[in-house]
Amino acid sequence: MGGIRMYTYIYPDNLKSKAVLWLWQLRDIGIIGVGLLLSVFAIAQLKFLPPIVITALYAFLTIRFDDTSILDFIRYACAFFLTKQQTYEWGYSEQ
Repeated sequence: MGGIRMYTYIYPDNLKSKAVLWLWQLRDIGIIGVGLLLSVFAIAQLKFLPPIVITALYAFLTIRFDDTSILDFIRYACAFFLTKQQTYEWGYSEQ
């Protein structure tokens, strides 16, 4: 009744992790929201569907599980195979 209450708060990754809401980072939610607004305008005024498809694809690719997303994996793969120079050293060493 008159005891001491101890509250334990768990901070994610020592307060170094990015803010996440549902399955997306807040930056991604902002981009998806703006994309949806532009998509609704494009559908209502111009009868043009590609913006909603692009927005839905971006929303799917940026879903985060265990602090990684499909879009991150695609970026890393493109960097490894296409944009970053890979160095290979050939040689024979006698031991």
